[in-house]
Amino acid sequence: MSVDLIDLDPASTDPPYEQLRARVTELARTGALAPHTRLPAVRRLAGDLNLAPGTVARAYRELEAAGVVETRGRLGTFVVGAETAADPARELAAEYARRVTELGVSRERALDLARAALADP
Repeated sequence: MSVDLIDLDPASTDPPYEQLRARVTELARTGALAPHTRLPAVRRLAGDLNLAPGTVARAYRELEAAGVVETRGRLGTFVVGAETAADPARELAAEYARRVTELGVSRERALDLARAALADP
């Protein structure tokens, strides 16, 4: 993956990890990042983008939670198939998880809320 594909806007109201997550998701969905493409290591991409490693690590974690990428231990992080990356239900679930985490809601409470919402649509 070329870092030229990643353009982060320092003036954006979205934090850098969210911009990175959204961009990689878009690249995977459109095929610009083909399935099985290996992403750069966290520290390398952080250096290339002038970001803190924790910022890139958070984006990678969220991408993995959304099913866009898969981490294979020491082998690295890879883009998964486009059919998985474009799953709208998975994307909505990942967005819900991000938002309740930002609100400080516990995992158990978030699951309870989701179950209640599904039981009474």
